Amino acid sequence: MTSAPLTVIHSRDNAFVKDLRRLAQDSTAYRKQGRVWLEGDHLCSAALQRGVRPVVAVFSESFWPLAPAAYAQAAMKLVVIADALFADISGLESPAPVGFVVDVAAPRGLQTGVATVVLDRVQDAGNVGSILRSASAFGFRQVAALKGSAALWAPKVLRAGMGAHFALDLVEGLEVQDLQALQVPLLVTHVHDGDFLHRAALPWPCAWVLGHEGQGVSPALEERATRRIRIAQPGGEESLNVAAAAAICLHASGATR
Repeated sequence: MTSAPLTVIHSRDNAFVKDLRRLAQDSTAYRKQGRVWLEGDHLCSAALQRGVRPVVAVFSESFWPLAPAAYAQAAMKLVVIADALFADISGLESPAPVGFVVDVAAPRGLQTGVATVVLDRVQDAGNVGSILRSASAFGFRQVAALKGSAALWAPKVLRAGMGAHFALDLVEGLEVQDLQALQVPLLVTHVHDGDFLHRAALPWPCAWVLGHEGQGVSPALEERATRRIRIAQPGGEESLNVAAAAAICLHASGATR
């Protein structure tokens, strides 16, 4: 199928298996290893479509004879793991039979003048992944996560992002003052105050700030905001989920640029 080196593993004490288990189950292991684990066909396909070449393609032993040639041919190295061992490594309730180990780009500073989404201590992995998908869909190419936000390359965020990671420049571990480097208008979402989104003339490029699920945007960031924006809710709900609010705001910006 391919000329890439092939290794078959049956021992749970194998060093590669231990590293893989950490990547699959520890939300910040990627920071030490410089790699992430993409489990399942959807994430693997999304990575290949974005031109990402896996360092290692990993297959369960029973799936290996059925594996798509494109997966095996794209990888620098192939590993086949016993089915029970693959299930033990997996972070999914129903383990997938294939996954990629992919290098994470070295951290870099914020890009100036780029449409950006700022995460201010957004902590739920599902929310963060959904926001990344909206950012990619509506033309925001940079995501800046302040300290206290969920780890951007954590396994649960990767799964929720469904491949959006590979279309974005991701910068995390930032302080509020670091956002000065953006040099674009800072738009802060607010529940009760500010211009209504549907009436606002939105600048482009800009940076949308999305706050903590319970506490909202921090006072320090509100002070730096160019504008406060709120979403009309004629149905009378008190507030929207942060991922839903992000999709509405980012679409509004993307549609008017």
